[in-house]
Amino acid sequence: MKTQNLENRENVDLEPFYKILENDPKMLESAFEILLDMITSYPGTTKNLAFLIKDEYPALFKEIATICGIESIKSKGSSCCGGN
Repeated sequence: MKTQNLENRENVDLEPFYKILENDPKMLESAFEILLDMITSYPGTTKNLAFLIKDEYPALFKEIATICGIESIKSKGSSCCGGN
């Protein structure tokens, strides 16, 4: 049964979904928020995602670090990332 479910997922055409996300910034943002909510529910996954962003998406990582630096200055030294 599990194998059949995996096979069914592989046959799903996600291209229409991707096109919607490409063409609708609000939908993309909403989908991203849902994914982040799912990911941050599991501490190990959160850490893995953080490393993925750091290693594979340096521009995004730098932007987050910049925002954290600005927030840190505004709050007189505390990190926007919860001190982690």
